[in-house]
Amino acid sequence: MSENEKKGLSRRQFLGLATGVVGAAALTGLGMKIRWNTKEREIDLDTFTSEETGTDVLVIGGGMAGLFASVKAHDAGAKVHLVSKGRLGSSGQTPFAKGIFVYDEKTASVTLDEFTDLVSKSAINTNNPVYTRQMAIHSKERVNELRDWGFFESPLYHKAFSKPINERNIPVSERIMITHLIKENGRIAGAAGFSIDEAKIHIFKAKSVILCTGAGGFKPNGFPICDLTHDGSIMAYKIGAKITGKEWNDGHSGSQDNPAACYDGWHGMFDRTPSVNGVEVHHDLGMDANYSAYILGNPVSSGPGSQMVEGGPYVPDGFTREMEEMGPPAIDGDQKGPKGPPPGDEDGRGAPPQNNDEGGAPPGMASAASGGASAGMAIHKSEGIVPINEKGESNIPGLYAAGDALGSHMAGGIYTQVGSSLAGSAVQGAIAAEAAAEYVKTVSLQSIPSSSVSAIKEEILAPLKRESGYTPAWVTQTLQGIMIPNFVLYIKKENLMKAALAYIEELRDHHMPMLRASNLHELRLAHETGNMIISAEMKLRASLMRTESRCSHYRLDYPDVDYDNWQAWINIYKGSDGQMKLEKQAFDAWPAQ
Repeated sequence: MSENEKKGLSRRQFLGLATGVVGAAALTGLGMKIRWNTKEREIDLDTFTSEETGTDVLVIGGGMAGLFASVKAHDAGAKVHLVSKGRLGSSGQTPFAKGIFVYDEKTASVTLDEFTDLVSKSAINTNNPVYTRQMAIHSKERVNELRDWGFFESPLYHKAFSKPINERNIPVSERIMITHLIKENGRIAGAAGFSIDEAKIHIFKAKSVILCTGAGGFKPNGFPICDLTHDGSIMAYKIGAKITGKEWNDGHSGSQDNPAACYDGWHGMFDRTPSVNGVEVHHDLGMDANYSAYILGNPVSSGPGSQMVEGGPYVPDGFTREMEEMGPPAIDGDQKGPKGPPPGDEDGRGAPPQNNDEGGAPPGMASAASGGASAGMAIHKSEGIVPINEKGESNIPGLYAAGDALGSHMAGGIYTQVGSSLAGSAVQGAIAAEAAAEYVKTVSLQSIPSSSVSAIKEEILAPLKRESGYTPAWVTQTLQGIMIPNFVLYIKKENLMKAALAYIEELRDHHMPMLRASNLHELRLAHETGNMIISAEMKLRASLMRTESRCSHYRLDYPDVDYDNWQAWINIYKGSDGQMKLEKQAFDAWPAQ
């Protein structure tokens, strides 16, 4: 006789009781011991040490924006320190991006004004033309520097990125997760985080911080953003910075053949050496495929022969794409199916190699599409810190951002220009760096009170100190189940978004404070999960507020573009009561100070 039978429980009764909290209470009442989390702590908290570093400009992030932010701040006379959660040139989305845009006024088929107008037309006015023009104007200079560093000689970027960093003796701290931005006396004072490899907390004192932390998602399968979780945006939000662009959605898909195997689907991108491309304005990777999937059900094939349906997201005149003719949507560094390579390939490489196993379609798009591959991420450059000017400056003095961490709306709420993401990151990193280098000449390094440092350390280590709670993996799975469905994240309507928001608020209020970690890896996951929860709340609230459909934001209950009421971006900030607040910012104005 089993132990359960001795206690008067049948197998069916035991399974029924064990599935819920009520069941657990009943089992406890019968004398059965319940352990919610049986994984023991694997690290001795008493072994943790701390290290303090001071600098003028702290650059957070080791991708394209972080590279140029570090180099240009140093060249402008500032003392610089770069810190990255991964490895320089080998983390985030930078290693995946293989095409970089170059605008050369001598050879371009359109003028700078015409290019900017084309982007604005495709983006239905959601772009900031100041940043659109800025990217084009400075792109050639940035690409020439990359060429000098050997960027175009290898599919791996670490060596090329290290060249200018080592030549300038810029200190780099890798595999450190920054969890806190520190503000004192109304301005930035530094940042704090912990090492992923050793029991050490790092406190960085800085006169200025440049966030080059990239965008993020909900750790979806099949697309290379698994280590991006909006860390920079959420840290900045917590100290009072404004965040924008959360209602937009990236429309990249994966393959239904082994959809979780990122390298299988996209190795044609990872394995390529980078190349350049010229002007080629599109209206790509919106919600048209998601709408078709919603109306028709799965599968929706990608590429020539795709079945599209009437209605759905609006596409501006001149940008309608005939799938039979054009092939699958463009991705950074790739072009439109049979149309061949983009203009301006200065290296003469022609079309990039296609998926070795498939041929014809860009990597990851050769078979039937699997949606949600980049779930939780918006269009490049459309979400992140709200800039108060063209220099990437935030509303927090001394805090700057560049690349996908900056909500510059360089291309607006839709993909418009192949290769503009890398170019924009390089350009914005350099411009923010020069502004930060000027700023640090006017301020002194602030003292951070020991009480503030102690409180930050407690918050960093809190998941390790909890004796019980929820694992970040389980909470992340729950979050994904709430947010990633097509009918919540992509094809939106009020009642379902409100229902999802109720679940997210539960995760925010109950589960996030109870995240538990047993080692340094889980400690990283716990902080990333908390960031994703706040990002999910932002996406839902912004999507509920924008009562129209435009670019990559589509609502079934408001399917049309509303030019009367929505010529505006949505900014999100933390109110004095600690609650999330939303406001409009007119397309033709900088935010109110």
